Amino acid sequence: MKKRKSWNKYFMEIAEIVATRSTCDRAEVGCLIVNDDNRIVSTGYNGSISGNPHCNDVGHVIRDGHCIATIHAEINALVYCAREGIPVKGCRVYVTHFPCLNCTKALIQAGIKKIYYKNDYRIDDYAVELLNINNIGFEKI
Repeated sequence: MKKRKSWNKYFMEIAEIVATRSTCDRAEVGCLIVNDDNRIVSTGYNGSISGNPHCNDVGHVIRDGHCIATIHAEINALVYCAREGIPVKGCRVYVTHFPCLNCTKALIQAGIKKIYYKNDYRIDDYAVELLNINNIGFEKI
């Protein structure tokens, strides 16, 4: 009898597949928002605003070492929920890379209760502090 994957492994593998849709080649990031019923409510990947040129087609718009044309995967997943009226309070997030400071703040403000991530990537000490202050669990898997 074949053993089933854990929910964490299953969702992280899906986040990695979502990341392959990224249009910014500086970092391919994928994000899933999952509710308490283990249902995916949203996905997001990093890329340009819909309908705008993509970094992998026309190049990056770099400011202070960051591509400013790119919307991060976590924000894309949250914005879809906001646009469609999908609640995320109490959900958890699976993301291929530890969220940046701004994404961390947005996830906290949206009511995300736990963050699972795969890769350590520019982990901001203040992001970690905010997660701890706000009792938001985060776990590398």
